[in-house]
Amino acid sequence: MSLPDFEKLGAFYLGRVYDGANNRVSEQTLLYDAKDLTTHAVCVGMTGSGKTGLCLSLLEEAALDGIPAIAIDPKGDIANLLLTFPKLAPADFRPWVDPGEATRKGMNPDEYADATAKKWREGLASWGQDGKRIERLRAAADFAIYTPGSSAGLPLSVLRSFDAPPPALREDSDALRERIRAAVSGLLALLGIEADPIRSREHILLSNILDRAWREGRNLDLAALIGEIQKPPFDRVGVLDLESFYPPGDRFELAMTLNNLLASPDFASWMEGEPLDVKRLLHGPDGKPRVSILSIAHLSDPERMFFVTLLLNEVVAWMRTQAGTSSLRALLYMDEVFGYFPPTANPPSKIPMLTLLKQARAYGLGCVLATQNPVDLDYKGLSNTGTWFLGRLQTERDKARVLDGLEGAAATTGAGFDRARTEATLSGLSSRVFLMNNVHDDGPVLFHTRWAMSYLRGPLTRAQIKELQETSPPAAAQDAELATPTAPAPDKPRAQAENARPVVPPDVPQGFLDVMKPMPAGASLLYRPAVLSSAQLHFANASRGIDVWGQKTLLALLDGASAPADPWTKATTVDGAAPTLSPEGEEEASFAALPKGAAQKKRFGSWEKRLKSAVYRDHTLPLWYCKPMRAWSEPPESEGEFRTRLVELSREKRDLAVEKLRKRYQPKLARLEDRRRRAEEKIGREEAQVEAQKQSTWISAGTAVIGALFGRKALSTGTASRVGTTLRRGTRIAKEKEDVERAMADLEAIEEKLRALEAEFEDEITELEATPDATSFDVDARPLRPRKGDLAVEPIRLVWTPWALGSDGVAQPLFEL
Repeated sequence: MSLPDFEKLGAFYLGRVYDGANNRVSEQTLLYDAKDLTTHAVCVGMTGSGKTGLCLSLLEEAALDGIPAIAIDPKGDIANLLLTFPKLAPADFRPWVDPGEATRKGMNPDEYADATAKKWREGLASWGQDGKRIERLRAAADFAIYTPGSSAGLPLSVLRSFDAPPPALREDSDALRERIRAAVSGLLALLGIEADPIRSREHILLSNILDRAWREGRNLDLAALIGEIQKPPFDRVGVLDLESFYPPGDRFELAMTLNNLLASPDFASWMEGEPLDVKRLLHGPDGKPRVSILSIAHLSDPERMFFVTLLLNEVVAWMRTQAGTSSLRALLYMDEVFGYFPPTANPPSKIPMLTLLKQARAYGLGCVLATQNPVDLDYKGLSNTGTWFLGRLQTERDKARVLDGLEGAAATTGAGFDRARTEATLSGLSSRVFLMNNVHDDGPVLFHTRWAMSYLRGPLTRAQIKELQETSPPAAAQDAELATPTAPAPDKPRAQAENARPVVPPDVPQGFLDVMKPMPAGASLLYRPAVLSSAQLHFANASRGIDVWGQKTLLALLDGASAPADPWTKATTVDGAAPTLSPEGEEEASFAALPKGAAQKKRFGSWEKRLKSAVYRDHTLPLWYCKPMRAWSEPPESEGEFRTRLVELSREKRDLAVEKLRKRYQPKLARLEDRRRRAEEKIGREEAQVEAQKQSTWISAGTAVIGALFGRKALSTGTASRVGTTLRRGTRIAKEKEDVERAMADLEAIEEKLRALEAEFEDEITELEATPDATSFDVDARPLRPRKGDLAVEPIRLVWTPWALGSDGVAQPLFEL
């Protein structure tokens, strides 16, 4: 069974061309080239224009094509993407219909759900869609709703957003400065502090702290930031000493303001959930694309600005770690961008947004912004936006601002722009009719949007989001591959705590891990023994171009009555160097007993040999190979990241193949179209000549007959001559008809060739469509072992690890590696 004509590779089905002169929808399908979104898009339209339906349709089409998206949702409308029902049954719609709307329409909720289901079935069918397409949508991508600062959807922890950016960004001074400025501005906005980056002491101090930490590659969370505000890692700010620029008392007040935020129960939810990680928002651990909806309707204005700024900064940092591509890699969509990208003011969100609009194209990231308030958009910043979707506008002022923006975009690209004609078109738009101005096309196109596959229920409340997330399979479940390594899981201590610290020989190195978590109420501090070491590994493969050095830290608890022969079999392993140990622990702590023989120096030598064997045996560099794509993973890619890259490589290969096909067939099709046009013109001329000959013959024949009937002579010479002329003209008519028939035969032959060429083109496109999806490719694990000669381990140390010992005898770790 063949697919509908709108199911094309790399093309988004947005609707059908609209005949504005006759106010009707034509049969011509409107397909939008996915690659055009790399030059970004803006969608403008007042309430009731159909803007939400168009933007959701765009996201649906992207998901069907395997393109992940991050959607910032300030109102709650975009969460409707999870309201997709392949069976289109009334029972599916029943939990989501508005009972108040049902009452206003004179129905009970069950009747209204039945009517809604029927409306959606018929609406989809009128646009050539059905439940099977909805099934394909749900299978093509994972959909999830995140609610930062709330547990209604999937929570997000924002503290990771003060981690040091990747090396590529840190090495770019301008990019790092922009990142710091936006991060600090967003944080101060959350605190209610209006801070000028040049004049504000708060902004300058925090910027210097972040700059010092990030250039050193150090991560900061709010707790660490509070500590560095009180004791900054520098003595001077500019030419002034620190104490004169920002006295300790004033710094303490700023630290207390941040501490109050951190201690607030309302802010506790900001620290829960998975970390704010763009890679994780765009792809699952298996490389499957995700549509992550970040619902922020429940937040206050300062909280929204804080989160959006942090998110955009994370997107910029992620973008700069990607390889360049000409294909569409991912989408960033923001609904109702009002207030985040104004024409004159400079909120913290504006800097990273401008960066994305200017630079994201080279990385295959498309930005789509939507608003119903055109006057609040910085059209100078949007001057290089390639596509404008323009719906019905509310005021003449709105229309004028949109026209200004279009004119600026046309000037930037060197394209022509007919302002008067565009203004006339915009004045007559009805609901769901949009004017698309795409710089990649020959001119503007008027179209009517298709029926959205998602049920457009309207904004969802937090309670509805919670219900929807609970009834939907969680797309962003925690997975071991991406989870942050922590200390060993809580367990029961081996023995009762002792009050005295065990005596250890002086030749055995030892130290204490710092307490990093708050002590639970009613618990006491217990130190348990462990051994700690780190190993340096070198992975090299000349044929793969791999030369990677890495470091692993291993911590093994010492349980049992006697020292184990090999403690590393149950060790916790994390990447990176071993933490710094303190020479002494906390006061008023108890100690667990050392296993017999655990403090012998010679045993440490045995453990070091076993450590080298364990590291060589168990710690390989994960590599994957995809035979169909002839591609290897690139360290430190995970399997999911490799599969994601395979999808992108496959899409680039597909787009290139489609482009080659178009270039190969376009001249042939153009020549045949030209021949068909000339053949149609010839038929028109020949038919006109036949008609002219007919009329001339009728006139001549009529004159001869009248002359014969009413002339004085029965048949004069002139009359006979006219009759002969009439007969000859009749012969010419027959000849002209033959010419018409030959011309029509020529046209039919041309059209047959055109149909054959189009069929050939479609067959080749079908072959491309039949190519297996990269997500289904088999990927072979081919781990690389470290070089034995380069393997080095640090001396093993006896470590006292802090635990909270509860009254029930269960110990909880108070540390992280």
